[in-house]
Amino acid sequence: MSAAPDAAIVGTGPNGLAAAVTLARAGLRVELYEAADTIGGGLRTEALFDADVVHDICSAVHPMAAASPFFREFDLADRGVDLLHPEVSYAHPLDGGDAALAHRDLAATCAHLGADGPRWRRLMGPLLAHSEGIVDLLLSGQRSVPGDLVAPLLLAPRVLAHGGPLASRQFATERAGALLTGVAAHAVGRLPTLPSAAIALLLGHLAHGTGWPVPRGGSARIAEALAADITAHGGVIHTGTRIDDLRELGRARTVFLDTAPKGLARIAGSRLPVRYARALARYRHGPAAAKADFLVSEPIPWANPAVAGAGTVHLGGTQAQMFRQETLTASGIPTDEPFVLVVDPTVADPGRARPGRRPVWAYAHVPNGDDRDPVELVRSRIERYAPGFGDTVIAGRGISGRDYEAYNPNYVGGDINTGALNLTQGILRPVPRLDPYRTPLPGVYLCSAATPPGPGVHGMSGHLAALSALRREFGVRTPPSLAPRPTDH
Repeated sequence: MSAAPDAAIVGTGPNGLAAAVTLARAGLRVELYEAADTIGGGLRTEALFDADVVHDICSAVHPMAAASPFFREFDLADRGVDLLHPEVSYAHPLDGGDAALAHRDLAATCAHLGADGPRWRRLMGPLLAHSEGIVDLLLSGQRSVPGDLVAPLLLAPRVLAHGGPLASRQFATERAGALLTGVAAHAVGRLPTLPSAAIALLLGHLAHGTGWPVPRGGSARIAEALAADITAHGGVIHTGTRIDDLRELGRARTVFLDTAPKGLARIAGSRLPVRYARALARYRHGPAAAKADFLVSEPIPWANPAVAGAGTVHLGGTQAQMFRQETLTASGIPTDEPFVLVVDPTVADPGRARPGRRPVWAYAHVPNGDDRDPVELVRSRIERYAPGFGDTVIAGRGISGRDYEAYNPNYVGGDINTGALNLTQGILRPVPRLDPYRTPLPGVYLCSAATPPGPGVHGMSGHLAALSALRREFGVRTPPSLAPRPTDH
């Protein structure tokens, strides 16, 4: 009879994998359980329409994989994962053929923004100078003193300015206002808010720093690198294995759930104390993402040719239009003009294309549980800024907000952030606790994006949950090294 694992991990999204890497590196026996046939959660890449062209099913662009403390030490590049950068990190087309461009180069961006160039430099320049401190603060467990004390001093006034009632007065031009607000919309909720401003400043400054890269060959390459390290250190991964009850995990000394609070409640059942179960039931989910994938015959014919150099494109119109649209969506009101994110991965990774065939990735923000097929909704939004796009579409597939939960149970109602990013849940997720990863059940930890620092492919929720358990359950107070070893290649 095999020995019981020291840690059983339910879910192999980026946080479950990061927790497993950390625990296995500390010498623990680790087993992972994944309900789907493939690992990765939001890091899956599949051939949808053509065996030679692969599409990222959830996340496609990875600023956090290039910047987070976990991945900085894990070192994807040394493990054969190439993060490829477009010249323009992201773009924001406007009506009439105009467009705002966030170049990787800050000076080029400021020159493009004209009258708002000096304002953009004053906004982003100091953040870039303290980028590692900013990232470490916002991607921490948010329960300790920051390592760089300048970071919160830089962030606080900027968050208040761009997340409060005076947000619309921070720039003189439509270009600059739209450029920042498109990034704030990654919060997938009401605009403007303090959490959305924090996200805009985090992702916005990284666009000029470590960048918004795509992994060569697709997002699954990141999951594969994490899985390879886990198995190299004795970990075992079970796919096609759904866990419905803690008892199914046998005598595992600790359990880590890379699940939404809804999944924790399902798996733990009546074992949860009533008060904690009620607190989980009050956890709120935000708007949904409705996914559209296209196989197209040629590059997107943007009205402004400069947009074609961007890896990510935000379609939302002016700042005022995005404020209105995202707030309507958060209020549960569907419209025909949702905010849409578009990625042409071949801009940075031309190897993803084949003659006359290339992938296009897109999300539309819609109300939670929205059941509309997003293909035509997204196509028409792209067509507005790229006339003739529809003529290039060979095939399309949509996943509604409602159906996204069936694909990944963590996306409740289509909420890819695993919880609304309001002021309370932005930090005190899933419930107010000094250690947000530890549940009231002995040895049971939550390690999903429903815990700090929240959504994104950064691995930090899993890593921090693992460190908490190492201290409390195993008496290990020195974090294990995550750096590659010669045998990891």
